[in-house]
Amino acid sequence: MNALPAFRAPRWAPVAALLTTSVLLTACGSGDDSSSGSSRPQSGGTLTFAVGSDAGCVDPQQVGSNESIYSVRQTVDSLTDQDPRTGKIVPWLAKSWDINADATEFTFHLRSGVTFSDGSQLTAQVVKDNFDAVPKLGALGILAQGYLSGVKSTTAVDPLTVKVTFKEPNAQFLQATSTHSLGIESSASVKKTPQQKCSDGVIGSGPFVLKQYVQNQSITLAKRTGYDWGSSLWSKKGAAYLDKLVFKVVPEAGVRAGSLQSGQVDAISSVGKANEAALGSGQVTLLRRANPGVVFGLGLNNSRPLLKDVKVRQAILAAVDRKQIADTVFPTGTQPATSVLAHTTPDYTDLSSDLAFDAAKAKSLLEAAGWKAGSDGIRAKDGKKLSLTISWFPNAATNQPALELVQQQLKAVGIDVVLKQGQVSQFATTLQGGDFDLVWGNVTRSDPDILRSSFSTQLANFYRLPATSLDTALSGQAATTDTAKREQLVEEAQKLIVQNAYNVPVVELQTQLAVSKKVHSLDFDSGSRIQLHDTWIG
Repeated sequence: MNALPAFRAPRWAPVAALLTTSVLLTACGSGDDSSSGSSRPQSGGTLTFAVGSDAGCVDPQQVGSNESIYSVRQTVDSLTDQDPRTGKIVPWLAKSWDINADATEFTFHLRSGVTFSDGSQLTAQVVKDNFDAVPKLGALGILAQGYLSGVKSTTAVDPLTVKVTFKEPNAQFLQATSTHSLGIESSASVKKTPQQKCSDGVIGSGPFVLKQYVQNQSITLAKRTGYDWGSSLWSKKGAAYLDKLVFKVVPEAGVRAGSLQSGQVDAISSVGKANEAALGSGQVTLLRRANPGVVFGLGLNNSRPLLKDVKVRQAILAAVDRKQIADTVFPTGTQPATSVLAHTTPDYTDLSSDLAFDAAKAKSLLEAAGWKAGSDGIRAKDGKKLSLTISWFPNAATNQPALELVQQQLKAVGIDVVLKQGQVSQFATTLQGGDFDLVWGNVTRSDPDILRSSFSTQLANFYRLPATSLDTALSGQAATTDTAKREQLVEEAQKLIVQNAYNVPVVELQTQLAVSKKVHSLDFDSGSRIQLHDTWIG
C-alpha cells in the first residue's frame, strides 16, 4: 500500500479512539489463510449475501438501515475513512485536509484522476454540489442533514480543493465525512430527486456499481473496472477482487442460516441466537462487533400527554430488565445498555446504576403520578387506562421478541403496551410525522455527536423534547475544540437524557454475521458495517 500524505489537522481534531472495538471471532477470522481453500487472494467470483430486510432505497445518502447500508456503501467513496481499531480519520478521496483553529473551516485536498462510473471527474465542484443538495433530501436524509447542520457555505477553491465553512465551530464534521451518509455522488445523481435516487440508485465512484435493484428481493452490484482510489485503510490497490455482489432479502433467520449451511449463499446478516450453535460448528465463521452510537431502545414521543410526565417516563426506564432481554433474545455477547450511547462510542459514560432494573421503583413512581392498579393489573387514572403503543419495524429478527419481553415487563408494573408493526421504509416518515407513542430503534455512528442529531430541539427533534439545558450541552460539545471539555459535555448530555428518561436505552446492537470459510477478508468498518473491496473467495 503506497503511503499517502498525512492529514494536516490541529492536535485537538475530534478523532477519539474507540473503546474495545476489536472484532470478536468465535472461530478463525475470515481473513485467516489457515482455513480451507486457497491461501492467496484470488480475483473473480460472486459473493451472495442474505440480509433480513430492505429499506426500500438504494441511495447511500438516504439509507439508515444497516442491512441496506451493507450493499449501497460499496457504490460510493467518502472524503475520509475512519480506522475501526483506533478511531483515527485517514485519507480516501481527500489525500489531506486543513482545519482552522476554531473548527469552522475544513479544507479538503482531493485526489486527482478519480472518476464516477459514468466517466465524469471528481472535482471540488462535485463535492460542493453534493453538500449543497443534502438539505433537500427530505425525511430519509436525516443523518446527512445533521452532519451538515450549521453549514455557511461550501466553496470550490480550485478544481481539487473544496472548503466547507460553518457558522459556528463544528468538531464532529471531520468524522462525518467518513460516513456513507456523506458518500460522494456524481453531479448527475445530485440533480435527481430524492425519490428518483432511492428507486434508481446513484452514480458513485465506489469499487462496485449498482446493476439491478428489485425492492424487497435483491440488490446486485458489479465490480468497477479501472477503480484505483480506495481508502488508505484497504490492503489491495486498484479494483476489487470480487466480480459481483448479490444481496438477497431473506426475512427469516432460520432460512438465512439454512441457505448458508447448504452453500446457497456465502454470508448472512442478523444471525439468530437459535442458529449460533449450528453455524459455529461448521465451515462458517461468526463475526461480531458492537455498533457505536445510540443503542437499541425506545424513543419516546415526549409531547404525548402520558409521556410528558417525567415519573411515567422514569417508571418505564426502571421497569425494563435489560439483561433478561439481552440474554434471552440477542446473540451471544450482546450487552445490556449502560447509557444511551454504546460503550464503543467515543466519550461514552457508564450510567448502569441509572439503568438498573427495579420493578418496585417503577410501581412507586406510577403510584406517585396517580396511576392506580385496576382489577386486571393495568393502571388507570381519571377513568383512563395507562396504555401505550410501541411502533416497530422488521429490520432485524430480534425486534419482535425483544419487544414482546418489554411488553411483558411493562405489564408487570401496570402499563398496557400494544405493539404496532410498520414497513421498514416507513421508519423515517413515522418519526417525521410524529404519530407514535414510542418507537423501537437505534442509530449507528462512531462519534458522540449522534446525540445532537437525535435529541437536539434545534434540529429535527423527532422525539418532541422540550427545550432544556440538554440543548446547551449538545450544542456545546459540537462547538468546542477542547477535547476534555467536549467529553464533559457529552457526559452531561448522556446523564440528562437517561435521568430524565427522554429515551429508554435497552441493549447495545451487536452486529453478528455468519460467513463461509471460503470467504476471506470480509471486515467491519468503524460503524460495524462491512467493506467488501478487499474481500475474496477461494
